[in-house]
Amino acid sequence: MKDRIKRIMEEQHMSQQVFADFIGLSPATLSSIFTGRTRPTLNVVEAIKNKLPSISTDWLLMGVGNMYVQSASEEPESISSSSVEQMLDFDAAPNDHPSPVFSQSVKSTPMNNSPSLVKIIDKEPRKVTEIRVYYDDQTYETFVPLKTK
Repeated sequence: MKDRIKRIMEEQHMSQQVFADFIGLSPATLSSIFTGRTRPTLNVVEAIKNKLPSISTDWLLMGVGNMYVQSASEEPESISSSSVEQMLDFDAAPNDHPSPVFSQSVKSTPMNNSPSLVKIIDKEPRKVTEIRVYYDDQTYETFVPLKTK
């Protein structure tokens, strides 16, 4: 995804600093994306789409289709539910598909409402055995509680 963001910057003839200011992000955010320290978030995508609505969301997120929306009269693009899982992996190639384990939606996850048993273990209460206070002159004092019968 970082390559697609760089391509948008090049198409708009903007430096990293100017592009960050244009979309309302800090230059450090873009820098960390381009160096690989962090991955782009949906906030970055939203900032780009707010300033450049002609950019295709599918292309920006997954590299699918054309860079630009075909016509300005089209309604905003909707993302198919089958591609939602792919959005989480911003560096995945367009032909990469998530494994079947991760492609299940939350709705298909079985509900487990059976109550579980909690075993309470009685433990002996802990007692303070020593307190040390360290001072900035590299000295310390040790305090030991009085023994009670």
